[in-house]
Amino acid sequence: MKLAAVDIGSNAIRLQITNVTHFEGKTNFKKLEYLRFPLRLGLDVFHSQKISDKNRRKFVKLMKAFKLLIDLYEVDDYMVCATSAMRESVNGREICEEVREDIGLKINIIDGNHEAELINMALGGYIDEKSYLHIDVGGGSTELNIYNNQEKIATKSFKIGSVRALDDNIPISVWKSMNKFITDHVTKQDHITCIGTGGNISKILELSNPRKNIRLIGIEKIKEVQAFLESFSYEDRINKLNLNPDRADVIIPASKIYLAAMSAAASKKMMVPDVGLKDGMMQVLYRKNKNKRL
Repeated sequence: MKLAAVDIGSNAIRLQITNVTHFEGKTNFKKLEYLRFPLRLGLDVFHSQKISDKNRRKFVKLMKAFKLLIDLYEVDDYMVCATSAMRESVNGREICEEVREDIGLKINIIDGNHEAELINMALGGYIDEKSYLHIDVGGGSTELNIYNNQEKIATKSFKIGSVRALDDNIPISVWKSMNKFITDHVTKQDHITCIGTGGNISKILELSNPRKNIRLIGIEKIKEVQAFLESFSYEDRINKLNLNPDRADVIIPASKIYLAAMSAAASKKMMVPDVGLKDGMMQVLYRKNKNKRL
């Protein structure tokens, strides 16, 4: 069974195609294709509340390319989700309707809570009876989920994201609201561990030079990587650190969001599993289709 997931974010758009097999009682998910295209819809929306004509044309072309790949791989089912940039854009639904009519690709514009639910579906193997704060930082929003004894006890989405934070235009009231949400649900006695998802925390982990297969990073190491990144200019982060241009500018604002949430929870360490929204979509598609082909 082949499944496809498209994540239309505020900083980039991703396509993943996965082959699901069932052998000797075990289900395996093998990635067949992964593409990440740096189309920053959030830069339009967070400044002018709409997607520009130029980016609209590029977006439609990209959806056409993704649909061709989905068809070429003969995918059994697919799911396309758009997050904060598309849902806040005054012309977002109009663009999605254009894609549906002209290309035949259905796009679901999801709210922050649904986004958090999908990401959580991919985290099942990382949650045990301890206390956890899951922090997912995207380009336009940050989703927070608090777990205790394997149960989600609180969840909330905040308009704090790496692209949105580039111009330091996030109201202080929103930062305070995020901090209050955490302190209202977490006590220092919880000894909470954070779980970080998103491309920026994965890159921060990589830059920390972890031991092989260790996906855990301490708060002091995140601060160290942040200071290291801030010691380079934007151009040097691209040319000397080999960061993609659309990562080189947002990684520092993103690090500040992760650190703010960790500090509010008095957490000293963060797990960084290699999962995200697209993996949650795969879980939804698998559950929907598992009795059809396997």
